[in-house]
Amino acid sequence: MDKMSQAMEKVRMLVGIEVEDDQRRVDEESSFAFMDDFNRNCTLSTKQRLYGFAICLVAGLTCTLMSMLVFFNPIKFGIAFTFGNLLSLGSTGFLIGPKRQVNMMLDPVRIYATALYIASILLALLCALYVHNKLLTLLAIILEFGALIWYSMSYIPFARAMVSKIMVACFDTEF
Repeated sequence: MDKMSQAMEKVRMLVGIEVEDDQRRVDEESSFAFMDDFNRNCTLSTKQRLYGFAICLVAGLTCTLMSMLVFFNPIKFGIAFTFGNLLSLGSTGFLIGPKRQVNMMLDPVRIYATALYIASILLALLCALYVHNKLLTLLAIILEFGALIWYSMSYIPFARAMVSKIMVACFDTEF
């Protein structure tokens, strides 16, 4: 019965109906209490979600494409490319909500891809902003791009397994 009341509370939250005070206390004790409050206070209409998604995605793609103009300056390229990736990643939060986005990113199927992607983003920003080494920044950007591809493939069923098998088949040669 407790799971049923939690499900009804989530439905009320998605629709925008206020929940009772006793149910709020139960939610505040959960590990995602902050995210539940955030989702409850950020109810957007479908039109607003689509506008937010489109604006964030277009801004992210623009930053990523504009980074190609400064390709020969790896520090500026790293900052623009990483910022574009963060905007593109954040755009899906408008469609599915921030809590579901975090839950999907922390799903056991893609937890390692998420960790690698976030670590590569932080590494690229660290190399670009603090180290100011062009070679390290370029290597971090290559790692970030590979991690982005691997992370994106984690949302396509069997895509990572298929790519892994193809890579083993292509590069498994004896000399």
